[in-house]
Amino acid sequence: MKETILLFNPPQKDQLIKIEMALFPLHVRLKRISPEDYNQPLGALAGVKGMERVDSTYEGAELPGTLFVFCFFDDNRLNQALAALRKCGAGPFPYKAILTPTNREWTAPDCFEEIRREHEALHPGENRPVS
Repeated sequence: MKETILLFNPPQKDQLIKIEMALFPLHVRLKRISPEDYNQPLGALAGVKGMERVDSTYEGAELPGTLFVFCFFDDNRLNQALAALRKCGAGPFPYKAILTPTNREWTAPDCFEEIRREHEALHPGENRPVS
């Protein structure tokens, strides 16, 4: 499968352009996900074989911050993509996940909430940015 980053609640246009330019040399697919698809399983959005989309539209609130879900990356390529995102000056983006067999059934709000809880546990009392 092609290395893909699912992008939920993308940042402002100027930041988004920096992200796209940073990832372009790596030939990474950046897939912006519309809010109406936030209830779809992450694996279905990434194109995992055998994962089906659900037959409903998300009607909830927008995520409180930008969420990146890295799909089909090996360790070396993941490190390259993360370094490119750090260097591009568009961040910080604290909400990042890697697609796994465990979370591929999750929705974007489920994944975001889990990452938010992990950040709070790792950084108690620290005021984390939301984008």
